[in-house]
Amino acid sequence: MGKTTGFLEYTREVPERRPVAERVNDWFEIYQDFPVDKVRTQGARCMDCGVPFCHTGCPLNNCIPDWNDLVYRDRWKEAIRMLHATNNFPEFTGRVCPAPCEAACVLGINEPPVTIKVVEKTIIDHAFHEGWIHPEPPKEKTGKYVAVIGSGPAGLAAAQQLARAGHNVTVFEKADRIGGLLRYGIPDFKMEKHLIDRRMAQMVGEGVEFRTSAHVGVNVKVEELRRRFDAILLAAGAENPRDLNVPGRELKGIHFAMDFLPQQNRRVAGDRTIPGQQILATGKNVVIIGGGDTGADCLGTSHRQRAASVTQFEIMPTPPAERAASTPWPLWPLQLRTESSHEEGGQREWSVATVRFTGDAKGNVRQLHAVRVSKPPAFEPIAGTEFTIDADLVLLAMGFTGPVKSGMLEALGVNLDNRGNVATDETYMSSVPGVFAAGDVRRGQSLVVWAISEGRKAAKSVDKWLADQNR
Repeated sequence: MGKTTGFLEYTREVPERRPVAERVNDWFEIYQDFPVDKVRTQGARCMDCGVPFCHTGCPLNNCIPDWNDLVYRDRWKEAIRMLHATNNFPEFTGRVCPAPCEAACVLGINEPPVTIKVVEKTIIDHAFHEGWIHPEPPKEKTGKYVAVIGSGPAGLAAAQQLARAGHNVTVFEKADRIGGLLRYGIPDFKMEKHLIDRRMAQMVGEGVEFRTSAHVGVNVKVEELRRRFDAILLAAGAENPRDLNVPGRELKGIHFAMDFLPQQNRRVAGDRTIPGQQILATGKNVVIIGGGDTGADCLGTSHRQRAASVTQFEIMPTPPAERAASTPWPLWPLQLRTESSHEEGGQREWSVATVRFTGDAKGNVRQLHAVRVSKPPAFEPIAGTEFTIDADLVLLAMGFTGPVKSGMLEALGVNLDNRGNVATDETYMSSVPGVFAAGDVRRGQSLVVWAISEGRKAAKSVDKWLADQNR
């Protein structure tokens, strides 16, 4: 694959990020353009490894060596066909996926891995620029109606696959815009939202109907869906945030990350009226609790809102600088990662547990009290390490505990697994016949690439089940 000796001749190269002083003043994507000739050179590094572990490192089983080779040979139309064969939305994964495929790259055993993510993003951006992406409606319609609940990556992938199979698909989204967490979770500096809009246009051309402000179980009755549709696919995500049960949690100024981030997405989209209490970091001492991607998104957003200071706490110990021995190749490596938001400022602290909050006479949070803790699984407080930090805004970014149970899931009566997610069989069908589930609502909080994979697989099962109903 690629140039036979390319991995010996060329080094790994990735796009540079825009200067910090520039990018913190806007909400545009942070990466600079990467010349096509450099992308082709990176494609040339894909070695003839025999067993491409990148295939299994990627939940979509993308045919990575194939499109690397096609890019190297300047055969872009074939490359996008190969990429779309397994991935409906490479423009999303090429921007926000952490690239487990690169962690599994055989070249990565002793050299920097192939820049798979960069090649993927370039293929799809080049294809859109050339006008090669257009609706692919089915030649025949089945006469079957499918409701997809949730318009995140799982729901969108499933909807597109089902529409192309000839079914009449309606996507129900409780928010006022389509996209789920792609729209109202991921900041624009990581992924601009026009990318969602252009895919929606393609899907509308393929026959998909989108209904926004349609909250199933609230203003859309479950009974209505059961009457109108032959199958229902749940792709509503895992939106229950993990809370922090410590004294002072009730103080004003302590918010979940997913109450904070969507508001800024709306401002960037041009909304003049933002629903709910306004949450802004401007001029405040911000503390982010949680060291993952959502915490980093809060960090970058706080920088752009001109926070006075930003500190990020994580209860886990500092990861090693290189791949930990506990996660050997081709596993996803445990190691320290510095996101673009960390480059922009703020302080990151590890092995810290929050003990309590204190506030002023008006009930506003003013200080966070914390302690250093030992390694997991004990997380025992270390005597003498207690400290206090000023905090005017605290953002809880500690992950999610599963889907919202009240409303839709209760009305449907689907069984849950021992983690509180929708339980399904191997065909993605729930305990209720004709009701399927995919993505975070079924597997818990996970990656965009897993959501797309599950949406595609669930769509295949829905299609087969509908066909079997006619026999």
